[in-house]
Amino acid sequence: MAPIAEATWSDIFARAWRDLQPFPGRFGLTWRIALLCALVTATAMLYKIPEAAISCYLVIFLMRPDASETIGQAVGLIGLATVIVVLMAPLMTATMDSAFLRILVMAAVSFATLYLASASSLGETAAIVGLVVAFIMTLSTDVPAGIVASEGLKYAWEMAVMPMVLMIGFLLALGRGPHSLAAERIADRLDAAALLLDDPSNDGALNTCLIEGNDDLAKKVQTARMLHLAPSARTMWLAGAVPTSFRLMTAVAAMPADDPMARRRVAATLRAMAGRVRAGRSPSVPDRGESPGSTAEAEAWRALADLAIADGGAHPTVKKPPFLAADAFTNPDHQRYALKTTAAAVLCYLIYTGIGWDGIHTAMVTCYVAALGTTGETVHKLALRIIGCLIGAAMGVAAMILVIPQLSSVGGLMALVFAGVLVAGWVAAGSERIAYAGVQIGLAFLLTILNGFGPSTDLSNAGDRIAGILLGNAIIYVIFTGIWPRSAIAEVRERLGSALRSLARAASVPASSRDGRVDDLAAAAVDLGKAREGLFLLPFEPGGQRAGPAEVRRLGALVAAAGELGPQIGVSAEDLGQLSARLEAAAERFEKPGGSTAARDVPPVSGSGALTAGLGRIETLVAR
Repeated sequence: MAPIAEATWSDIFARAWRDLQPFPGRFGLTWRIALLCALVTATAMLYKIPEAAISCYLVIFLMRPDASETIGQAVGLIGLATVIVVLMAPLMTATMDSAFLRILVMAAVSFATLYLASASSLGETAAIVGLVVAFIMTLSTDVPAGIVASEGLKYAWEMAVMPMVLMIGFLLALGRGPHSLAAERIADRLDAAALLLDDPSNDGALNTCLIEGNDDLAKKVQTARMLHLAPSARTMWLAGAVPTSFRLMTAVAAMPADDPMARRRVAATLRAMAGRVRAGRSPSVPDRGESPGSTAEAEAWRALADLAIADGGAHPTVKKPPFLAADAFTNPDHQRYALKTTAAAVLCYLIYTGIGWDGIHTAMVTCYVAALGTTGETVHKLALRIIGCLIGAAMGVAAMILVIPQLSSVGGLMALVFAGVLVAGWVAAGSERIAYAGVQIGLAFLLTILNGFGPSTDLSNAGDRIAGILLGNAIIYVIFTGIWPRSAIAEVRERLGSALRSLARAASVPASSRDGRVDDLAAAAVDLGKAREGLFLLPFEPGGQRAGPAEVRRLGALVAAAGELGPQIGVSAEDLGQLSARLEAAAERFEKPGGSTAARDVPPVSGSGALTAGLGRIETLVAR
């Protein structure tokens, strides 16, 4: 597997192709997205709800494998949309006759919601709210003045709420519960560990499981417990199995490759246990046979035995993240992101209203859904959006020419939407590296074939909407690469510093309670995964904004070294206080190069050769 730090375009395309391959649960999510979009389209046509394509876009964008998570988001969006519509009524009335005031309100609300999208736990939901508000404000130019505050707001509310109501009912009937998804993911962890034991070079699946951390799975189990979606004994086991399975993965990652017999014994036990977990049965106590030949093997068997306990081997507590990020009021990047995205959206609005070409209003929508924190992320998403737009538009034009003239009922239109969104949903159900291309394929396809309250056969309408998407992409690119550009390398450095501090905290846990190292090791793995993805995005940045090749190689090597040290810390039966101090000092030197910490007297490290060698590599790379 080529290091991400040295990724070429051929590596990127090869990785995208791998991301398109099937995996368990992918088709299940795909057909649910497609069927729900078909139902949303039919409802919009029958009840004359405008912008059916945008309603379907919300479905594709928000749909997740976990039905409870998606239902929670849908309920939240219904509440937010209702509050916004109530608050917007007087604003629309007050700005009805003043384009300047309308733009001012649009910009102010957009800035506030995008700031929350960057600096709070609301995330992309806040960006959707900003998009809905902007859409409502633009209705003032399309709806006759006498009914702006009533019909215009009613249309916007129906457009956002109708698909959410259908989504809730659909998932209550056909959705998958969080407990079943958590059990499946725990079994995936066991299988990934077995794959690594069979072939030490086959570490892709285990790395994927490690960088996911534990928070998402823990939330799923907590939701299942709160809603009583599974027996209490099952949720109790799942809650403990989440950290125990992570501990097991770190132990397997640290096992030496020179004892194939021991690796085969552990791998066979892992596969047998994974099968029982998938079948909904409790794991049985493993028979480890011979005495463990290494500390890592002993830790792996101990974790396997813990999984057979009724409580899954742990009693974790779910941590609730704060609403605002720690740097919400000190990091200017949050305000800059909100300001740049708002400026791009307002500029697009001024362009298409100024030249009287309302058909390219998708330019403004593009700004809200394509802008991200760093230049690499934004350009990567723009590339996905352009590729998805062209694919979706080609599908839509082909449907307009070959299929739509043959349609004679709403049922036929539903079948067409289902078929088109099935393609889009397959891509959207994949990894984050390609998922947004699927969202865009669906949006472009639906914008092309749906116009008003029936199927569209107007090719000029399709061309207008595609032109709008390309215009929005161009404006976002110019603004995000030319004004306060923030390279993905900055995110990589932040994540690496955070990972080193998490490893230091894990090392500070006494050997007598080393199971308590799991949370910090999981946090470090998540940060290292984000750092890897940041390095993956560097080829998407303009050449003048990228870090030099030597720096990229240094950061890639540091990510790898920290990733290798984590499992060694997890399995060590020694007190690692000295190593913790050295890691903390290295983190501070890395975050503040040239600072006073560089000369700090830190104690020497005693411990296994793997620990001291790993620490030595990290300190050498930090000092460069």
